[in-house]
Amino acid sequence: MVENPRDDGEGGKGHRCRAREKPLAADGGGVSRYTAELSLALARCYPEDQFRLYSDQRFSVPGGAPPNLTAAPAASGLLERRWWLAGLPRRLRKERIGVFHGCDFAVPYLPAQPSVLTLHDLSPWLADHSPPGSARVARRTPFLLGLGLATMAVTPSEAVRREAIEFFGLHPGRVAAIPLAASDPFRPRARPPGGRPYFLFAGNLDRRKNVELLLEAWRGTVRPPDAELLIAGRRRDGAPEFPPPPGVRLLGAVPDAALAELYAGCTAFLFPSRYEGFGLPVLEAMRCGAAVLISRDPALMETAGEAGVCLDAGDPKAWAGAMTAALGRADWIEELREASLRRAAEFSWERTARLTREVYDEAAARF
Repeated sequence: MVENPRDDGEGGKGHRCRAREKPLAADGGGVSRYTAELSLALARCYPEDQFRLYSDQRFSVPGGAPPNLTAAPAASGLLERRWWLAGLPRRLRKERIGVFHGCDFAVPYLPAQPSVLTLHDLSPWLADHSPPGSARVARRTPFLLGLGLATMAVTPSEAVRREAIEFFGLHPGRVAAIPLAASDPFRPRARPPGGRPYFLFAGNLDRRKNVELLLEAWRGTVRPPDAELLIAGRRRDGAPEFPPPPGVRLLGAVPDAALAELYAGCTAFLFPSRYEGFGLPVLEAMRCGAAVLISRDPALMETAGEAGVCLDAGDPKAWAGAMTAALGRADWIEELREASLRRAAEFSWERTARLTREVYDEAAARF
């Protein structure tokens, strides 16, 4: 979550960055990665500014942070633990923060300064896709947007921007689409030579990721006897249980460096999600040079561009046919790999930071 302090009385302006318990105190996940990477990129792109992180729980400043990215102490005392209503607004006033950025669907309940709110997707309001524990977000965020407590909103894709404008009745000028980027471990690399062919899925295992379709498609794929389907990711609460059929391996959580190697070596990366706000694993895979097969979700198609092979999220036969073709057409897969690298080169955290900085300026002007 990101902010900028008011003029210091000497004509200078600084920018500060902030994160609450879920983005930075949590271990992993897309929101914590977004918060950390955005904070680092802002601090590096604007070294003359000061960025500050806040939370009502203990957390660590992202590794490799420059000196202008610092952290405030965690919340203490009964009053401060009423974080959004009392604790955080009090701190922001005391430190004369000029623009606040809530990176996970929330901003302070008191409009003491301009604020920016990131809407990663509309899953909390979609019955078929709402993640566990999202009820509070579903209740709170419409209130923050409807009363103008969030001066501006940011979405990771134009697809979510359009959804947000329609669902919340927002003026289009209050919502900006700013794409994400792949982290540093995910970079172009040579494909490992030899080895058995495998397909890869990576992401948190929950209902909307649609892994069951991959298992059904796997059974219908014409493949060499040594081909595998690897499924990497943490299982979320409420995710369906499934015994892996022959040829399928469940890897659990995989560190970034190892995951990058898996992306680079796979025959194709598979992502049949029913709904996404951006699809960061798809971009990570493309940046490592993987061919990508994705569902026809609007945000995923926007992220992958022409590099993605788009398939129906409810058609296992189509996925089985594409996987069979991938195993038998090395020239096609090589063309997709090259397209992935070209598309992924269009994204960077520096670009994300600079576009986000423009939203801060817009929020300050509108406030």
